[in-house]
Amino acid sequence: MRTQRLKYFFFAGILVCFFVLIACNNNRQKDNTIARTPEELQERVSGLIKKNTARALAENGKMDDSTIVLSQARLVKFLYEKKTYQPLWCEKETWVPAGDSLYNFIRNSQLYGLFPEVYHVSQLKNIREKFFADSLATGDRTNAALWSQADILLTDALVQIIKDVKLGRLPQDSITLRKDSVLSDDFYLQLFASIQQSGLEKMIQSLEPNHKGYQELKAGIKNFLDSANYKTFTRVPYPEKDIVKFKKALQMRLTEGGFMVPDSMLADSTQLAEAVKKFQKRKGITVDGRAGEGTVRMLNVTDEEKFIRIAISLDKYKMLPEKMPSRYIWVNTSANQLAVIDNDEVKLTSKVICGKPKTRTPVLTSNINELITYPQWVPPPSIVSKEILPAVKKNPGYLEKKGFSLVDSKGNEVDPYTVDWTKYTKTMPYRVVQGSGDANALGIMKFVFSNKYSVYLHDTNQRYLFGNAMRSLSHGCVRVQEWERLAFYILRNDSLHSGNRGYAKIDSVKTWLRKKQKKSLVLRNPIPVFIRYFTCEGQNGNILFFDDVYSEDKQLREKYFGSKYTLSGL
Repeated sequence: MRTQRLKYFFFAGILVCFFVLIACNNNRQKDNTIARTPEELQERVSGLIKKNTARALAENGKMDDSTIVLSQARLVKFLYEKKTYQPLWCEKETWVPAGDSLYNFIRNSQLYGLFPEVYHVSQLKNIREKFFADSLATGDRTNAALWSQADILLTDALVQIIKDVKLGRLPQDSITLRKDSVLSDDFYLQLFASIQQSGLEKMIQSLEPNHKGYQELKAGIKNFLDSANYKTFTRVPYPEKDIVKFKKALQMRLTEGGFMVPDSMLADSTQLAEAVKKFQKRKGITVDGRAGEGTVRMLNVTDEEKFIRIAISLDKYKMLPEKMPSRYIWVNTSANQLAVIDNDEVKLTSKVICGKPKTRTPVLTSNINELITYPQWVPPPSIVSKEILPAVKKNPGYLEKKGFSLVDSKGNEVDPYTVDWTKYTKTMPYRVVQGSGDANALGIMKFVFSNKYSVYLHDTNQRYLFGNAMRSLSHGCVRVQEWERLAFYILRNDSLHSGNRGYAKIDSVKTWLRKKQKKSLVLRNPIPVFIRYFTCEGQNGNILFFDDVYSEDKQLREKYFGSKYTLSGL
């Protein structure tokens, strides 16, 4: 028995020694990061910055054994190297003012259409809380590892912020008009230096677009965030073959939104239609009581998704030229609105009708260089193959009914009843032409600009459609309600000298319209036209949202705004 007791104490002693050695080793490791003086802390922070930035560069941004990954490891190392690896945001156990400013900017970066989590806000918050709650027992405030980590995270955050504010997060494409798609290392170095001179806020503001639309949208973000509802609503499936499942989800969503009284029984069609009408009226869309594709799309959009739309729209402004023309035409195909901008002032607005989801109006930039009164319409190949040819094969009289003529390669008109239509499936060796007149699909005025899509601005013979709230109805062209005001505005300004010449042109156009004559007028000064797709815009400190009818923002959100891009924790 005594022997067993001695063995027990012997092994217990070995275990105690083992754990004491581990504890001593841990304390020794901890002592390597705990500084005894502010000067020693500064020296150790500098050494750790050099070590950790080198490691991050070698390991795809991973700085240590934690889950922290730098997004701009190369630039971070470059900036510290230029500063001989001295900390940029802290000094001897304290944050420098610029460090506090940067942290506060990150916390409130939603006001710029940014996402705090992308800029290490959680990790920085935890470190700062440790410092401010420090006591002599923890020694966190003298921990060089924490200070170096915080400094590197702030630097990485600022580099990413500069990129996101200046260039945005969307890829450059064929319609991007800005010239500086890549920022040089020296550019970042100059901006870091400018913080010391003019402060962080002014430096950030210098990166933003000067576009008035950008500023108005950004100005509405605070009100949006203050009133945003982060509740998760029932998603309405669409399209859905199971009608009962669809109605249950629709009823639940309308109830959650306050458009129906809670009821365990399935509502009948009349009750659902009334609730849908209330929703449609509040959203400013066509009030018909039908839960169609557009209505369901708006029922399913959340405030978090709306904020990402704001971020996407701000980034789209960053893809415009730094300086817009002094005078131009702006068409927003999501809002179905046109505006004439002159020195940042809106001179004219008009409702427009843009393309259907299947035949969307393209995003493009061009110059209106010609006006045509009483134009002819030559349908593009896509309309001919998908609509006209199938209709003619069923009934050759379709062409006459729609006012179309069939013309061969020599310009001769062809009788459609003499053509063997069974020979043609997608194309045919004829042109389809709709003659001038009040019944022409282009109406009585066409605004011509060069583009590869064969689209243009024009009047329409279906003017009653401008009364619709949802006006994504065309084959791709832009139908303009205020076409006459637009034409006369262009003509008044189409003179380098006095306005007399412009008024003379207006008189000529009025005469041609009165006599129903097909005439062409080439402009001396082509006016730029920007056709874009923005699903929201700022107005009087608030934000108006439009239907993402082409699902463009949905696709951009899924492709370029991942799980980090949320408003969690706000």
